[in-house]
Amino acid sequence: MDFENEIYDLEIDSPGRINIIGEHTDYNNGFVLPTAIDKKIRFKFRKNNSSNICNVYSANFKTSFSFDLKNVKPSSQQWENYILGVIYEIQQLSDKLEGFDCTLDSNIPVGSGISSSAALECGLAYGLNELFKLELSKITLVKIGQRAEHNYVGTKCGIMDQFASIMSKAEHVILLDCQTLEYSYVPIQIEPYKILLLNTNVSHNLASGEYNVRRKQCEEGVKIIQKKYPEVNSLRDVSPEMLATFKNDLDSVTFNRCSYVVDEKDRVLNTVEALKNNELTVVGENMYKTHEGLSKLYEVSCPELDFLVDFSKNYNEVIGARVMGGGFGGCTINIVHKDFIEQFTKEASEAYFNKFNIKLTAFEAMPSEGTSIVNN
Repeated sequence: MDFENEIYDLEIDSPGRINIIGEHTDYNNGFVLPTAIDKKIRFKFRKNNSSNICNVYSANFKTSFSFDLKNVKPSSQQWENYILGVIYEIQQLSDKLEGFDCTLDSNIPVGSGISSSAALECGLAYGLNELFKLELSKITLVKIGQRAEHNYVGTKCGIMDQFASIMSKAEHVILLDCQTLEYSYVPIQIEPYKILLLNTNVSHNLASGEYNVRRKQCEEGVKIIQKKYPEVNSLRDVSPEMLATFKNDLDSVTFNRCSYVVDEKDRVLNTVEALKNNELTVVGENMYKTHEGLSKLYEVSCPELDFLVDFSKNYNEVIGARVMGGGFGGCTINIVHKDFIEQFTKEASEAYFNKFNIKLTAFEAMPSEGTSIVNN
């Protein structure tokens, strides 16, 4: 089958996302401040007149696979599980799926921490919802993507990535309460600055396993705090003052993990107010504080990321930088004066190569609309 030159019935764009601040807080029921960006996966769908055979083709990897809707089960190929997980979760809610063909083509840099996985899950769920008139709500599609990652991929992620991929609004960030899923749109007006992502192009193969470890450490901290404060359900409910009283009850690692999360909750809310008041220097200062916490307390940074954040502090034209995403590699997110982006990218790239013998890649990120139908 010539997947790329066939005629399709429906096209969907599903974006990656950035997160201005609020890292590793989503699975602790805290607040996050993400938005979709102008890096996307484009999906093409059509019904193929079979009752149960589905074909999926990745243009990026020039590879395809087929599966039977009557026998959906995890694959040994990891990328296939993002697809199969979504199918499985939809089947728990609807019996309307039939055979389909799907191609996907992405310009999201894989492994850069801008959540190509959520874009993949959400784009597929959104497209099948449209193609087969499943009538599932947007928030249901968000949860389908998250459950697919939990149950088929094995990463116990929070809900931020999928929520941002589907629910975003151009030129805004989303203040999302991960406990209630209440959200509001906050305009992001950062002129004359732009958002620049610097991709370390390293992955230390710790992100998935260590992600689950961090989550467990936070849960262990909550269990101990609950003995004195039974009303506490997550670190969302813990204040810095309350946590300080447990310094001798928690081991130092657990205390550090909890300290970072509790502080980050307040930084997110402070950053929202700063954006509303156009106090961009406050936004930048909070980003640097977040990186310090992620590096020293939460320990999800790495030498390459720390180097780039420290390097950015040499320039007045850069007002904030931090690791973004799960950590252990991927990108730093930087707020850089638009007239300085080219020079900063050049100098950071040279310094980074001299230090690590690795080529840096850089790209601007524009806050964009969430997953949507392409109107050709």
